[in-house]
Amino acid sequence: MSERVAVRKTYKLFIGGKFPRSESGRSYLVQDSNVSLASRKDARDAVVAARAAVKGWAGATAYNRGQILYRVAEMLEGRREQFVALGVPADEVDAAIDRWVWYAGWSDKLPQVYGGANPVAGPYFNLSAPEPTGVVAVVAPESPALLGLVSVIAPAIVTGNTVVVAASPAAPLAAVTLAEVLATSDLPGGVVNILTGRITETAPTLAAHMDVNAIDLTGVADAELAVELEVKAAENLKRVLRPAPADHDWHTDPGLTRMTTLLETKTVWHPKGI
Repeated sequence: MSERVAVRKTYKLFIGGKFPRSESGRSYLVQDSNVSLASRKDARDAVVAARAAVKGWAGATAYNRGQILYRVAEMLEGRREQFVALGVPADEVDAAIDRWVWYAGWSDKLPQVYGGANPVAGPYFNLSAPEPTGVVAVVAPESPALLGLVSVIAPAIVTGNTVVVAASPAAPLAAVTLAEVLATSDLPGGVVNILTGRITETAPTLAAHMDVNAIDLTGVADAELAVELEVKAAENLKRVLRPAPADHDWHTDPGLTRMTTLLETKTVWHPKGI
């Protein structure tokens, strides 16, 4: 009997809840595995998918979004050994699971902390409430591969935004494997879209895209590229999150900054009843 040849896995993109190959047909080799090399068109397709998902995801209750994030933590826990086999340290996988749970808990509490009633002179109620910014482009950090990725995705989506993530080209396997977790976690298609490949190719397209509302440059190590992306983002008044390198200790308390930076504040006036 001839020896069986194992089916070699190709790690694909994650767009609109599906796993397409790059439209360019390109791939590159990482840890003896083929990984799709996203093109500028793939980036545009991901933005279209993210935009289509905004209404449903932003319109979901905070409680429901928290339930889904907690479900992600459950599914990630069940695939813990798979991430360890990819080279992700076990303690990092545990920290990533805990981070999903942490953000899930904030889902229905942030509006109480960030919004509220404002004191005004007159017979009016003046109420401020946070609302999602919309589509957020995220450049993920290279290290830690999984915990860093979770730490930039979770705060963006827990508040109702949808994201297009440019995963680090040096650590794509954890990103696409996380996409497989998300695809089985009740997360609606298009809420998270993950592109693998060259940051220098996909990030400028996302920064300049007129249908992207904000960009997180956490994973951009090249100062010149960061400035280029900021300039492109300024052309259509995107919100830009560019934390200092000192803020990249992913094992500390993440705080609220990543969530609140990607929010708008809506203020409503209403006359008091007599």
